[in-house]
Amino acid sequence: MNGSINISNGTVSFSGQCHRDTRIAHVVFPVLYSILFLAGFLLNCLAVLAFFQIQNTSSFIVYLKNTLVSDSIMTLMLPFKILTDSELGLWQLKAFVCRFSAVIFYETMYISIVLLGLISLDRFLKIIRPFGKFWLHNVTSAKILSGFVWFFFFGLSLPNMILSNREATPLSVKKCASLKNHLGLKWHEAVNYICQFIFWTVLILILLFYIIIAKKIYSSYIKSQTKGCKIKQRAKSKVFIIVAVFFVCFAPFHFARVPYTLTQTGKSIDCNIQNQLFIAKESTLWLASANICMDPLIYIFLCRQFVEKAFCVKLRKSKYTTQESQTIALDTGISA
Repeated sequence: MNGSINISNGTVSFSGQCHRDTRIAHVVFPVLYSILFLAGFLLNCLAVLAFFQIQNTSSFIVYLKNTLVSDSIMTLMLPFKILTDSELGLWQLKAFVCRFSAVIFYETMYISIVLLGLISLDRFLKIIRPFGKFWLHNVTSAKILSGFVWFFFFGLSLPNMILSNREATPLSVKKCASLKNHLGLKWHEAVNYICQFIFWTVLILILLFYIIIAKKIYSSYIKSQTKGCKIKQRAKSKVFIIVAVFFVCFAPFHFARVPYTLTQTGKSIDCNIQNQLFIAKESTLWLASANICMDPLIYIFLCRQFVEKAFCVKLRKSKYTTQESQTIALDTGISA
């Protein structure tokens, strides 16, 4: 790759390319990611210890465990990003990030997105048809679906690693797209559109699920004002933590990602707009990464067994018989 690099006042430029202000990327974001890594590491270690003691007794538990694995891998990729963004690592580390760790990071992000969709579907069916029998609630089916999700995204990600085969130099690693060959750039752009399609599909389905759930909760509340009913309405409302996590973490990033990807794959865009898109992408990517700290809220709000194992407490059931407690758990979508 021919060209020269100039660095002044925190601005990086390649000859013939756009000047990029990297001061925020080298100082602010590494600090934010460091905080995120420490919090995510502690929370996910706690979750691992808790779920290690919980058997796969339902599809819900299977999806939660797979989400935990995805979040844990995503967490372990953060130190590589922190070191390279802050320019504390060698340029060879940046090449490793471009070719491998960043690809794994995005792979696990989208695995988490799809798993949140499956969790939402699982809770939707539990609330709408609490005593219905669906093949999706079978533990084996949940394992197969989860395995397919992992295999599918691994298949999408592997070419991104293989096709980043251009020679790595201190200059070329400044921009990960410089390591990709022509086919690699095309594949990267295609994968971006595929992932966008997956995200918006999952988003639309989640919105439909929760609109129906909200109507059911409101209808049930109007029909009955008994104490037991109020308890169940509060419990049902907890499932909205899933859609809250989904919107806060992932929606902003997907508004920013497509235009930014276009700047990486050869599309001619004004330099100032490129810099604005870079900052927008990095800011919303941090929000997406915060998912590793937000998912434990789902475990706490929706999984009774997790709370009991993680915090060594026994949730009270004294006001209900065992049968009534199980009925409420089924009818509200909360794992008993």
